This record gives sequence, C-alpha cells and structure tokens, in this order.
Amino acid sequence: MNREETSWVLYDVANSAFVLIMVTAIMPIYFKDVIAADLPGAVSTARWGFANAAAALILAVLAPLLGAMADFPGRKKRLFALFLSFGLVLTATLLFVGPGQWLPCLLIFCGARIGWAGANIFYDAFLVDVTTKDRLDTVSARGFGLGYIGSVIPFVAVIGLILAAGAGASLPVAQTRIGFVIVILWWLLLSVPMLIWVKQRHYRDTTDARFTVGFRHLATTLATITDNRPVFFFLLAYFFYIDGVGTIITMAIAYGRDLGFSATMLIIVLPYIQIVAFPFTLVYGRLARRFGTKTMLFAGIGVYMVVSILGFSLPAAGTTLKTALFWLIATLVASSMGGIQALSRSYFGALIPSAQSGEFFGFYNVFGKFAAISGPLLMGIITAATGHSRWGMLSILVLFVIGGFFLTKVKAGEVTNPA
Repeated sequence: MNREETSWVLYDVANSAFVLIMVTAIMPIYFKDVIAADLPGAVSTARWGFANAAAALILAVLAPLLGAMADFPGRKKRLFALFLSFGLVLTATLLFVGPGQWLPCLLIFCGARIGWAGANIFYDAFLVDVTTKDRLDTVSARGFGLGYIGSVIPFVAVIGLILAAGAGASLPVAQTRIGFVIVILWWLLLSVPMLIWVKQRHYRDTTDARFTVGFRHLATTLATITDNRPVFFFLLAYFFYIDGVGTIITMAIAYGRDLGFSATMLIIVLPYIQIVAFPFTLVYGRLARRFGTKTMLFAGIGVYMVVSILGFSLPAAGTTLKTALFWLIATLVASSMGGIQALSRSYFGALIPSAQSGEFFGFYNVFGKFAAISGPLLMGIITAATGHSRWGMLSILVLFVIGGFFLTKVKAGEVTNPA
C-alpha cells in the first residue's frame, strides 16, 4: 500500500478500540456496576440502551447533511478532525464521572459515540480519495481486517489491568479508568497519519460552500439515488442484510446468557472473534478480486443465514454439542463479519460519483444506523411474542433473505456517472 492507503487503514485500527472497549465490552459493565449501581438492573440496562439508540438516531438524521457539507473543497478533512476531536474529548471527560452520576455519564457517552460515528462518515468517504477504483476492495478489507486485530491489543491490555486488580463484585474503578486512557491514546496516536497524509482529491466543482447550498445538494443527491437503480437497490439490500449482521453481533451475548453460557466464556469469545475476523477479512478482499465483489457479498449473506439457523437450533442441543455449536457459530460470524462490511463499503464506493462521496456515504451511514435500531427491535418483538429468544434469532433469517433479494437487483453496468 502507498502512504495514503496505509494512513487510511491505520484509522480503522485506531477507532476500533472505542467500539470494542467503550461500546461493546467494558463501558456497559462499568456503567451498570459502578456509575448506575444504585439503579435496578433492568432500569440501568434500559437507560444504557436508550442512550445508544439516541446516538444512532441523531447520527442517522445528521449524516446526509454532514456528508453534503464534506463534498466542498477542503471540508472533508476539517469535519473529520472536528468529530474526531469531539469524540476524544468526551471520552476523556468520562474519566471524571463518578458513581451515581448516571445521567451525565449517558449524555457524555452519547456525545462521544456521536463523535466517533461522525468521524467515520468522513473516514468512509475518504476511501475514494486514497486509492483507485480497482483497489477499493483490497484497501477496504485491509482496513476492517487490521481494525479487528488491532482492537484486540488495547482490549487485552485493559483486561490485564482489570484482572491484575483481583476479582471483585464489580469492575475496579481506577484500573477501568486507566483502560479508558489507553483507548484515548490508542485512538489519538493512530489517527495522526490520517490527519497528516490523507488528502481530499474529489469534491464538487463549486466555490459556494454555504450551509444552505449543502441542503440543496442534499435534495439533489436524494433524487439521484432514487433515479440510480444500482445505488438505490444496493442501499435497500444493505439495509436488510447489514441489519441482520448487526443484530447478531449486538444480541449474541444476551442470547448466550439466555442459553446458560458463562459470562467468562462470553467475554473470551469477543477477542476470539476479532482475531479470527482479521485473516478472513483479507481473504474476502482477495476473493473479491477473483470472483467479484457482489459474489462475495452473497457468500457472506449465505454464511449468516447458516448462523441464524444454527443459533435457532442451539437450545435443542445437549450440553457438549451446544458448546461446540456455539464456537462454530462464533467462527462463522468471524469468518464473514469483516468481509461483508468491508466489501459493502468498497462496492458502494465503486457505484457512486467520487466527487459526491461525502453525501452518498452520508446516506450509506443513515441506512446502517437505522438498521442498528430496527434489527434488535425485531428480535425483541418476536422474542416477547413467542416467549423464547430462539424464535427471535430465527426471525433474523428473513432480513438476510430480503437483503439477498434486493442485491440480485443491483446491476453495476446500469450505474450513471460513477466517475
């Protein structure tokens, strides 16, 4: 890879630590055990969920406009740096939140997640600036792959700090806060190459960068998306299949607890998935060059359909078989998790006009954010209606079927103005 490609990939390594530690593994436990320890468990869980949903909803609303503003000359880097700084500062502010301050904690965390997700809108849009059309799959896959393996390094460091403090009823406060400092430093230092070397090469040919002009361009782009069949059908397909992927990732730990798996095993499986995802994501990138990106997206959808069916079958298995199936499911998830996300990003990048990458990736992020809300909601409704979470797991299969159907409608040869 050249210097710009490498700098771009390193940011995937940088921000992945925030996802694994602050969103997925450590911060949720720290919030429940320390910050909101005086609240009933169900109440603190619900409020944590509301904060995450609120952050996703705010970004879903803002993403298209932010993308539109990024397509003006020189704006993409400035907006990226702004949201990156916002996320870093608010993550650092969490260090000063104490027990019982659950509302300030949720507000600060919500803002930090908006900063992280907002920076990723512009990061994704930079893909078309750092590489050529024929290398989109390779570079995108390396970003996701190295992001997975890279996030394990600070995660192991944080877990080591916590375990060194000794077992207790809750997470050790001092060591957990040091872990947050590790996340901040990792995120900041690995972002420096992106800030220095990556340049915006594609932008709208205009000198009028007023805020109102961004709204007008937004309306034009929305009309373009609905008229451009490949882009429109891909976004529909992406909404459904990435909804299924995200739901499995989000709900897997809770489903595992329902099935009686120990908390220790469920924590161990997280770095296992990250490590296994690394080589498989790179493999997806290589196979896409040989068999085509769309073919490999169908392969990823097929793997997740198998995961849904196996997940549904878990409760009926004996103890030994159940454990074996659980690790098989974890391996299958890891095998396609990075590939399907990386190739979705690169395939979309190949479909859109490069000069409007900010706007189009803004809409791309909208579909991803709303998918993050609707999938868990579907599983929750089906689980509540049937009285067993296995039926909620099976309902995810429908999302992959619908997503695969819309993907068959994407004909890349019909793309208008993909330059």
